[in-house]
Amino acid sequence: MSLIVLTSASGSPGVTTTALGLALTWHRPCLLVEADPTGGSAVAAGYLRGSIQPPEAMIELALAQQDGRLLLDTLPEITLELPGSGLRFIPGTRSHDQARSLVGLWEPLTVALRSLDDTGQDIVVDAGRLGLFGSPEPLIEAADLALLVVRTDLVALSAARSWAETLRDRFDRAGASGSLGVLLVGERAPFSAREVSQVLSLPVVATVAWDPEHAAVLSHGSQPPRPGSLHRLAGRSGWEDSSLLRSIRAAGSTITGTLRATAARLEAAEGGPR
Repeated sequence: MSLIVLTSASGSPGVTTTALGLALTWHRPCLLVEADPTGGSAVAAGYLRGSIQPPEAMIELALAQQDGRLLLDTLPEITLELPGSGLRFIPGTRSHDQARSLVGLWEPLTVALRSLDDTGQDIVVDAGRLGLFGSPEPLIEAADLALLVVRTDLVALSAARSWAETLRDRFDRAGASGSLGVLLVGERAPFSAREVSQVLSLPVVATVAWDPEHAAVLSHGSQPPRPGSLHRLAGRSGWEDSSLLRSIRAAGSTITGTLRATAARLEAAEGGPR
């Protein structure tokens, strides 16, 4: 099992859209967790266009923790399956007022999610914006791979720079520097991955295309743009071959390779397989 956490320093660089896209196209069974303390399930309101009323999943987990119940017993009760996919999904809170209830939840939830190792699934977490009250810091710091999602313009990089330094320090102290990286949205708009890596002093693990028209399918449940004539002749949709979806699939492959390389390094440092 791998725990992959996406977060951002500021603005709306595409954390939720990218997390959802990765989870939907993941090569193994996947659980998507909305851990953004801002409130309001972006997946339920956006991608699903309000077609379902999500349960108060995080509050139910917080209550179970307070009552001394096992979170592993509660997780199946509040996990949904996204219609039309095999993706399992834990929605976030409905209101930012509930963030206070989550402060004591993140650490035991991290342990519970780690305990799903024998289920053969990976976990993608949308951790929202860093620095918010109720931010899921234990989940971020326990990730097999934590990705700081960043646009490549100067404003975004300026905001991300100090947070990149903070995260580097935290992961270095934990001996987990290889578990932290950057995911770029819109490379060369205007800066390249190499330039961003130099500015943030972090490796750029993967990139996702800046493609607002197709991103709206994931972020707002929009209908995919009408396919071109060549796609129609081939019996394919433009959505399947969009630059966004191609880049998300490629990012998933790169992330998988990074996770394997990190696991191999840890195994070698510990003296080989046990």
